[in-house]
Amino acid sequence: MIELTGKKIAVVDDTDSILMLFTALLEAHKGTAITFNSGRTFLQQVQEISPDLILLDIQMPDLDGYKVLAQLKNLPATASTPVVALTAHAMSGDKEHILEQGFSGYIAKPVDTRAFPNQIASFLAG
Repeated sequence: MIELTGKKIAVVDDTDSILMLFTALLEAHKGTAITFNSGRTFLQQVQEISPDLILLDIQMPDLDGYKVLAQLKNLPATASTPVVALTAHAMSGDKEHILEQGFSGYIAKPVDTRAFPNQIASFLAG
């Protein structure tokens, strides 16, 4: 079983059910989930929480994931933190576009709950 002990993972998504699911999955593997339902709120608090990994929804009403990522890359505290896109965009070319924008990785929604812990562990390993 994958263990995420001591790892703080920020989950930024405007859908409460996604936040609850990811929290449950991360905590089941002894990780700490810190959730935000707004990109703007997350950016206001990210330097205080200093996450090991950021899971970031692409489509949010206040700031989309691309705008949040651009700001994260300009903050010394998060410039090297892996940021993984969460998106329902799973069409041909979407993954490539997301990676070209500077995301460290990509997880399609709906998420495969069996593969999710291994995906998270691989992003944390670099």
